[in-house]
Amino acid sequence: MENNLREIFFKLRRYEIKIRKAVNTQMQGDFHSVFKGSGLEFDDVRAYQYGDDVRTIDWNVSAKGHGIYVKTFKEEKEQNVFLILDVSGSQYIGKPNQQKIDYGREICGILTISALKENSSVGLLCFSNQREKYIKPKKGTKHAYELLTSMFRLQPESFKTSLNKALAVAMNIIKRKSIVVLVSDFVDEGYERNLKAMAKKHDLIVIHLADHRESTLPPMGIVPLLDKETRRTVWVNTSSEAFRDKIAGQFSQKREQLEKLCHQFNANYLFVDTSEDYVPRLVKLFKVRNLTTKK
Repeated sequence: MENNLREIFFKLRRYEIKIRKAVNTQMQGDFHSVFKGSGLEFDDVRAYQYGDDVRTIDWNVSAKGHGIYVKTFKEEKEQNVFLILDVSGSQYIGKPNQQKIDYGREICGILTISALKENSSVGLLCFSNQREKYIKPKKGTKHAYELLTSMFRLQPESFKTSLNKALAVAMNIIKRKSIVVLVSDFVDEGYERNLKAMAKKHDLIVIHLADHRESTLPPMGIVPLLDKETRRTVWVNTSSEAFRDKIAGQFSQKREQLEKLCHQFNANYLFVDTSEDYVPRLVKLFKVRNLTTKK
């Protein structure tokens, strides 16, 4: 296990360097990091001066009748990053070492290394339909090693999923405004309200994991399919073109709905399929967020 972890850490570091170099090249050396929010936090108030932006007026203080006051801000020196990883049964679909859970862990690992290089604090919540693992946000190499080791060694107690519960737990845990990275296959329902609340309170990044077997079934006749979460076997006719089209259509519709929700809530959305290399996808995410930060 120790040798496997060492290999994983080396792999994550290589990928993180590859992503950083790609972003530096395409952004003309201007690497701001994916972990940049507004860059400003409230500091104090002072009397209004001619030329001040009226949008910075603090109306609560000004209403006291001692003059007009504006808010002043200071640059944020530190950023709080919180990773929320789905470790439920449906994540264990795909080829060995190429399952959704493998991609989810590796992506969280790369983002952890990158965030700590930017002097950010990183925390972790792994969930199924319950809290499987929680690590408080901290800094430093030792913390990164402990976080990654715990994440890769974790054996979930439950196979089921509750995104709604996970988001509720996370919002209760995360007190200060943070960059929240939610990594899941979103095989669940009824989480939209809490997703909106999370996006409103924090800077939300949604990473949607999928395996092509979930949407593209080969015609193999009547075969048994195991539901990873309920542990029940269902017999389906994969030779039915209508059935295959229905499965593909449902998957595509859910993906489009989630992406639309994220755009509506001003959250970043990234789709990752286990049949593809996820590194270019992460490069794209860094570029999008860097451009947004510059505006």
